[in-house]
Amino acid sequence: MGFGDRGVIGDKWSARILWVCAIGSAIGLYMVAVERQMQNREKMMAESLRAAELSQQDGE
Repeated sequence: MGFGDRGVIGDKWSARILWVCAIGSAIGLYMVAVERQMQNREKMMAESLRAAELSQQDGE
């Protein structure tokens, strides 16, 4: 039983687990990026609406 022996989980399964974790992390990061993009878009829409209302009030 040296360092070269396989542990409780085989090499193939540990590689699969690593891939699953990596893919899960990538999906999580993608979802966070999409949500931030939506929030930024909503903020920009609100600011442009506010600016349009202010310019309309100034024109009256």
